[in-house]
Amino acid sequence: MPSLVGSVAGAAVLHVLAGRLVRRAAPVAAGGGGEGWDRRGFLIAASAAAAASAGAGVLGKSLNAASGKDAVASRAGVALPVPASPAARVPRGVQPRVPGISSFVTPNKDFYRVDTALVVPKVNAGTWRLRIHGKGVTRERTFSFADLLRRDLIERDITLTCVSNEVGGPYAGNARWIGVPLAELLEESGVVPPSRGGPADQLVARSVDGMTIGTPVDDVMDGRDAMLALGMNGEPLPFVHGFPVRMLVPGLYGYVSACKWIRDIELTTFDDYDPYWVKRDWARKAPVKTQSRIDTPKPFARPAAGTVMVAGVAWAQHRGIDKVEVRVDDGPWQPADLAAEDTRDTWRLWSFPWKATSGGHTLTVRATDRTGTVQTEKRTRTIPDGASGRHSVVVTVD
Repeated sequence: MPSLVGSVAGAAVLHVLAGRLVRRAAPVAAGGGGEGWDRRGFLIAASAAAAASAGAGVLGKSLNAASGKDAVASRAGVALPVPASPAARVPRGVQPRVPGISSFVTPNKDFYRVDTALVVPKVNAGTWRLRIHGKGVTRERTFSFADLLRRDLIERDITLTCVSNEVGGPYAGNARWIGVPLAELLEESGVVPPSRGGPADQLVARSVDGMTIGTPVDDVMDGRDAMLALGMNGEPLPFVHGFPVRMLVPGLYGYVSACKWIRDIELTTFDDYDPYWVKRDWARKAPVKTQSRIDTPKPFARPAAGTVMVAGVAWAQHRGIDKVEVRVDDGPWQPADLAAEDTRDTWRLWSFPWKATSGGHTLTVRATDRTGTVQTEKRTRTIPDGASGRHSVVVTVD
């Protein structure tokens, strides 16, 4: 909307200034004795337009800064409580000592961001509210941020993945989240999942910026650690990741589960409502696909002959990774060394000592999840429900 308003205003100013040129120059062009171009008048009009534009910009920045200042202050005042259900201790051996491999925990500053917000919303936690309503809700609820902080919180390590992540892409990250179990809030509101006879099979989350995200109710209420997250890696959510509250559901791509800056939850059905991305031909339901990635060596690297460590990450959230294999050129699949597993909702790091010989080589990785499903070699686009295929890198050994 700001871009549209700015475009209209700019077109209006251009029309006024061009009009002055045409009106003053027309008599001369017709062979009459007109005064020609009134340079002084044109410059005065242009200067006035520039001054008005600058003034509007200053006013807009002032209003935005005032609003943002309150939000920043509200975040600074948040003290996350000790969770009633803390995350299990991360086992030793989750992080292989291989240069170039991803960190098991992704720092907040490095965590991927994919959303449609042109300007990151800065929401004041003191005035924020969340409403739960819709089909099957026998007790409509409204919560403040303080209400959520007073509840028994859970802390979990969960890997998130964006559906727009290409094979081998960077849009996956693992963090420690603290929040309110979402199923509890729904149950207190009278919600019964459709698998037990409830009337609503879709939960539609709405963001303060108007985004809508639809999630299967059964997935939220099947016992997994779906939550309204308040904190990330030991601090209140960063603004870019949804402060004050965001939703997340392990095992589902973000566009059907991870609403940032959430303000409203409506229980409805897939037949009755299509959220933002579904209207744009993405799938209604999108469990995360089993995937793996080579972090090192990088594509077109030139390692020296000898032992070269090939390493990366694999994920199949809410199913877990049981095996990772590496293939050199068209050779046999060879088992990689799996790092220790934290939980089935987190990614798993792996490494493979490759006896590299001189020449060009293609390295390919595949993962097998706990259901026995092997990562498919069939390449698909990200749309409608996530990319598939196996990640490969080409290197030249000196």
